[in-house]
Amino acid sequence: MRLLRKIAFPVSLVYAMVVYLRNFFYDKGWFKSISFQVPTVCVGNLSVGGTGKTPMIEYILRLFEEHHKVAVLSRGYRRKTKGFLLADEQSTVLELGDEPFQIHSKFNMVTVAVDEDRQNGIVTLVRKINPDLILLDDAFQHRKVKATLSILLTTFSNLYVNDWYLPTGELRDGKKEARRAQIIIVTKCPSSITEEKKQSIVNAIKPRDYQQVLFSTLKYNEFLVGSNNRILLSSLQGKRFSLVTGIANPQPLLDYLITVNSTFEHFQFADHHSFSENDIESFSKNGCIVTTEKDFTKLKGRCKNLFYLEVRHEFLGKGNESIEKAIKNIMSEFRSSS
Repeated sequence: MRLLRKIAFPVSLVYAMVVYLRNFFYDKGWFKSISFQVPTVCVGNLSVGGTGKTPMIEYILRLFEEHHKVAVLSRGYRRKTKGFLLADEQSTVLELGDEPFQIHSKFNMVTVAVDEDRQNGIVTLVRKINPDLILLDDAFQHRKVKATLSILLTTFSNLYVNDWYLPTGELRDGKKEARRAQIIIVTKCPSSITEEKKQSIVNAIKPRDYQQVLFSTLKYNEFLVGSNNRILLSSLQGKRFSLVTGIANPQPLLDYLITVNSTFEHFQFADHHSFSENDIESFSKNGCIVTTEKDFTKLKGRCKNLFYLEVRHEFLGKGNESIEKAIKNIMSEFRSSS
């Protein structure tokens, strides 16, 4: 794979030029970006995935869902529908896409919508429910919308400043585009990260005066959650189970399971994989199946002894206060101007 990526370097130069020209046209105003009269928070990255966008969306929802009318807008990657769709009790994972369906299933007080046209999605949400806040999932490259606040995620193990363009690297956007973010979060850090290491990362990122750099780690639950029950992860010690992942970067999950002495056979699939009956037959042989929450939405009801391991972002330092304050500030500014 590494050899193929090196061979594809000329292709990455062409891709880089296309990305540069597109952003140049937006910067010059030849392509239009539109702001809206509702607070919008974009959560995204510069790479192709695996930075923890969905857990970050969920993190923000937990901060604001109780006292504010919050909506989440996603394009609904690989869904079987088109146009604007508002999630309801009858919605399925095929209609919404795996990540929006996951959010819809967990947050009953939150409006979840999908639309590949983010401008139309925002206009429709304002007309239908008039939310206090709209979270734009994976919309950093969607420059037709100028978000009120942009949060950029990058992983500890693969900082965007050290990466390169597709297909040689993982970048789908230019490194300089990080300047459009007000908050940069380094995700999936080891919980033991030192202040010296944090500072070296800040020095590499070189944030501008208006930017904050925050650090977070992944916190896994001690329980495995099934359709009708939950069990302690520790109850599987000494038992071999199937680990099924269809996410961009399963390595942190593998590392965690190894540290808690789990014994498993890993069945790794591409991000947003649609599981076939042959897939299910292959990983059902070990009795218990452990998967990610996103993959659980697509496998639920299709195989027995299926559980997922919930994961959350946990900030190292005062990240929690910084995120909450930044979003409250933009909401306050909108209220005072209306």
